[in-house]
Amino acid sequence: MITGVLALGLLAACGTSKESVAGDGGHDTGGHAGHNYHASFSFASGKAKASENTKLNIKVTDTNGQAVHDFEWSHEKLMHLIIVNKDLSYFNHIHPVWDGKGTFTVDTSFPSGGEYKLFADFVPKGGSGTTLSEWVKVEGVTKPLESVKADARLVKVVDGKEVALTLSSTKAKAEAKLTFTIKDQKTKAGISNLEQYLGAVGHVVILSEDAEQYLHVHPMDEKASGPAAAFMTAFPNPGTYKIWGQFQHQGKVFTVPYVIEIQ
Repeated sequence: MITGVLALGLLAACGTSKESVAGDGGHDTGGHAGHNYHASFSFASGKAKASENTKLNIKVTDTNGQAVHDFEWSHEKLMHLIIVNKDLSYFNHIHPVWDGKGTFTVDTSFPSGGEYKLFADFVPKGGSGTTLSEWVKVEGVTKPLESVKADARLVKVVDGKEVALTLSSTKAKAEAKLTFTIKDQKTKAGISNLEQYLGAVGHVVILSEDAEQYLHVHPMDEKASGPAAAFMTAFPNPGTYKIWGQFQHQGKVFTVPYVIEIQ
């Protein structure tokens, strides 16, 4: 059994929690104190092997050790699960299914052996956004870890789209507006018919280099359709952060990664 407990705090106010939570409307909001909730992550087979499909179970319990049964829908799902590897070169955003009896389950696979961090992102009934996380070990051949280095240019090409990222501030604890501008790679024409992805124009996940600071940020205007999509957040501490922007166009979700340095 793999377990994880997480203390949550108001990111913009203090930035001192082990992990941080982002709420609706593009702004980071406070979550429940870590002692209020506990999550256990376990593999149905007892272990996970690289390149093999495996069932992951997630149980959320309260301070009395009782399973939490009531959750709010958050962007069309009861739980968002983010998975990254040690050097943040792997990213997966999937959605465990609630079995109605106390457990979330999801089938997934891992590309190689090594350490992966799991972030269970949910909203307890009547509560606010909560994230619980833990490192897990996956058996199999490992690949050399790469350093997480800031990009020299924040323009990426993914699935025939050119996506540019601009930040209004790169200072820790300052409010920062993140704007993604999405164009057709060949024509350079702005794409203005982005589709709703999980009830919004896009979603952004941000992790510090050591995966200790976590932000899940929603857009300022959820009904926007491009070519620009704006998000508001605040980075808790100086350092290197990786950003994944996720959007949907013509029925396909595409993920755009960036690495930035915060002063």
